[in-house]
Amino acid sequence: MQPVGLHLAEDSCLKDQHELNPRSLKPASPNVQGYSHGLKTENCPVSDKSETVTGTHCFSLHKRTRSESGDVVASKSPTLGHDPIEEKDDFPEGGLRAWLVVFGAFCGTFCIFGIINTTAVLLDYLTNNQLEGYSADQIGWIFGLGLFLTFFCGAPSGPIFDAYGPRWLMLAGSVLLVLSMFLLGECTKYWHFFMVYSVLNGIGGALVNTPCIASIGHFFNKRRGNATGVAMTSGSIGGIIFPLILQKLFTVVGFAWSMRLVGFLLLFLLIIANILVRSRLPTKPMTNLRNITPDLSLFKSLPFAFVTLSIFLMEWGIFVPLTYIAAYSNAQGHSTSFGYHIIAILNAGSFFGRFFAGIVADMIGRVNTLILSIILCIITCFALWMPAGDSKPMIIVFAIIFGFVSGSNLSLSPVCVGQMCATENYGRYFATCWIMVAFGTLTGLPIAGVILTVCDGEYWGVIMFTGLAYAGAALALTTARVLKVGWKWNIKY
Repeated sequence: MQPVGLHLAEDSCLKDQHELNPRSLKPASPNVQGYSHGLKTENCPVSDKSETVTGTHCFSLHKRTRSESGDVVASKSPTLGHDPIEEKDDFPEGGLRAWLVVFGAFCGTFCIFGIINTTAVLLDYLTNNQLEGYSADQIGWIFGLGLFLTFFCGAPSGPIFDAYGPRWLMLAGSVLLVLSMFLLGECTKYWHFFMVYSVLNGIGGALVNTPCIASIGHFFNKRRGNATGVAMTSGSIGGIIFPLILQKLFTVVGFAWSMRLVGFLLLFLLIIANILVRSRLPTKPMTNLRNITPDLSLFKSLPFAFVTLSIFLMEWGIFVPLTYIAAYSNAQGHSTSFGYHIIAILNAGSFFGRFFAGIVADMIGRVNTLILSIILCIITCFALWMPAGDSKPMIIVFAIIFGFVSGSNLSLSPVCVGQMCATENYGRYFATCWIMVAFGTLTGLPIAGVILTVCDGEYWGVIMFTGLAYAGAALALTTARVLKVGWKWNIKY
């Protein structure tokens, strides 16, 4: 089965970067590989999701490549940017087995990012029930740590996948994910939720996500971005389905059995994922972890430092509306069911936003598109969310537009990191960036919680924090772009 017309932001991963500056040329290694969110990538940087991990689109450079800083330079090699395996191997690029792997990856990532995109439902319920006596910032640490571990623990999983394949990673991660859902229904104390949701679910998500996405790269080369994009739509779909399911279950069977039923759903989907997700290429000995360990010396490159700062601030911005939108609507006097519906609406907007971001990115460039996306997020926060108040139509409009314009935030940001370096150095750059950025996911929600407490439950401070975080992200990313290509905005970058 072949998808038709799907064009996501991930498809444009560093495609035809050499067109940007064909005159400045230096030699580089022909071998390319790296790790993104723990997933292995061959010969090109990749994009993630938050739901934070996405697909790749590989390319070749004829008689030109890039230095470590990303400058294009002359080379005697006729084609660069290809791993030897990819040079010799004919990738299936489709067929039943390949698309079954994609479907397995869809099922696996649905269990990770579908739950992450439903954070607002869990936060709202726990705030009014089991954790009613705790402040917003204390509860925020539970979800912040879960996000942190999902992103932070992904990078070291890449070499394990290369050395041993997906089987043990998938099995271990699946056990942790299912166990976390079954135990979540039994939690009554703060530390229970910390250990079950933050630790078990966070680490389990990292272990499952890596092999799900990396295995797709074993069956697709030219169409890798498209295939991975199909799998990664699961996060938005899960963010639509889970809130609507939990809205009914909480009132009919209660919290404990709601979580158990979600656990059974995850068990079913993860069994499918464990059966279908397979590797195909030969394993590689795990002899060198240099490509997935942080290298702080890379921050001597100012463009890379500013891109990292931009993504860090963007993580602060994006997860606050995703997490607090349901609680916000309830605080304005709307029903709990409306709060759950608004989460589904926001995720639906995000699904279409990711779709159109790929088209725009190919037209005007990845960095340019992300800058535009961030600017639109600033406008929606200050022009729609801030004055929304208790207006139901305004809240709905904000959810749709913010979901749409923020859809490319996480999918384009890894690609923008890739434009700061040569392809063969992408693993080090990505790992260094995302290990730093993970601390943004860790601290953003607790900071928003503190602001909410200081403002006596009024959300204007949280909205201001979100808008200013996005403003800082726009400034930092614009600075990185200017340092790389100057002020000419007609340059596709």
